[in-house]
Amino acid sequence: MAVKIMIPTPLRAYTQKKDAVFLDGKTVGELLQKLTAQHAQLRKHLYAENGTLRNFVNVYVNNEDIRYLRNQDTPVNENDVVSIIPSIAGGRGIE
Repeated sequence: MAVKIMIPTPLRAYTQKKDAVFLDGKTVGELLQKLTAQHAQLRKHLYAENGTLRNFVNVYVNNEDIRYLRNQDTPVNENDVVSIIPSIAGGRGIE
């Protein structure tokens, strides 16, 4: 059962410029582990040294934030879409 994982533009350099990757898995965590196994450079951008997802990395299954579901234990089905959304910071304050 292949699940579509959407890769954001800033991380495509680590997935051979692919905007999506299709992988088999039963949970979000399993998919992310397989993704980082195939694209090792991506791991340091998604995971902290202690093995947890970085705070600024948001993951959604069908537009639902996994933090409000079962986190990386969130189950997935073949028609689901997993989106990786890195937080963006910066800009200018109001003058």
